[in-house]
Amino acid sequence: MTRENGEVAKAAILEGFTTQMREIAEASRKRTQLVASASAAGGRVRVTVNADGVVIATRFSPDVDELTYEEIAKAVTTAAQQAATDVARQGRELLQPLMDQRARMPRLSELIEGMPDIESKAPTVEPASLAPPRSRERLSQLGEPVPDFSDAVGYEVWTEGQENRGATDSGW
Repeated sequence: MTRENGEVAKAAILEGFTTQMREIAEASRKRTQLVASASAAGGRVRVTVNADGVVIATRFSPDVDELTYEEIAKAVTTAAQQAATDVARQGRELLQPLMDQRARMPRLSELIEGMPDIESKAPTVEPASLAPPRSRERLSQLGEPVPDFSDAVGYEVWTEGQENRGATDSGW
C-alpha cells in the first residue's frame, strides 16, 4: 500500500512538472513577441524595442530638424530607455502567474530533510546602470578615479576676447 502511494505521489509530481514546463515554454514564446514603443522630444522621436530591450525601430517626425543633434541624441536615449522599461514591465506581468505558482510549491529543502535552502543563497542581480559610458557613475562603480574638473571654465568665459580666432587668424 505504501509503495502504491509513493508511486501515485511520484506520478503527480512528474505530471505537475511537465505541466509547468509546458506553461514556461508558452510564456517564453509569448515573451518573444513583446514590443514596446516610447516617444520623446514632443513626439519627434519614437523608438521601439523588442522583449530584450534591444532597439528594433527608430522613427523621426518630419520636424525633427528643429532639434539640435544633441537634443536628438538625448531624445533617442530617453525614448529607448522608456520603451525598455515598459517592455520589462510587460515581461514581468506575463511571467507573474508562473512566479505565483512557483511560490505556492514546496521548496526542495522542505521536501528533503537536511537539504539547504538553495534559493536563499542565490545572489541578487543588480539592475544595469543607465548612465552614459565614462560617466562619473560608471567610473565610480568600477573603482576608477573620477575626473575632477574643478579648474574648468565655461565656454563663454574661455572665448571672451578671442574674436576672429578661426583658421584664418594671423596667429596661425
